[in-house]
Amino acid sequence: MLSKKKQLIFEKQAEIAKAIAHPLRIAIIDFLKDGEQCVCDIAEYIGSERSNVSRHLSVMVSAGILEYRKEGLKVIYKLKAPCILDFFSCTTACLKQQLKDNKKLLSAL
Repeated sequence: MLSKKKQLIFEKQAEIAKAIAHPLRIAIIDFLKDGEQCVCDIAEYIGSERSNVSRHLSVMVSAGILEYRKEGLKVIYKLKAPCILDFFSCTTACLKQQLKDNKKLLSAL
């Protein structure tokens, strides 16, 4: 049986996973890997309305993935925990392995 402490940790990890479980949020994280950006630049990169991007950013700030600061009228975001990028390196490795497995299956047909 899981201890309450372990269960709490797993719940918090699930919250983070849910906060990044959207293609636009993953694209935002990818865009922020090179440093902080304002909402206007993020929205342009994503190709979405600022209001939509702001909602996605808010979810990730609440989950502790991003942080922000205000610079005049601009809101600047950056990765609070850049190690989140390691997770995406891992998912890319999983995708590559799936591709190799699918190629093997295809050649067996």
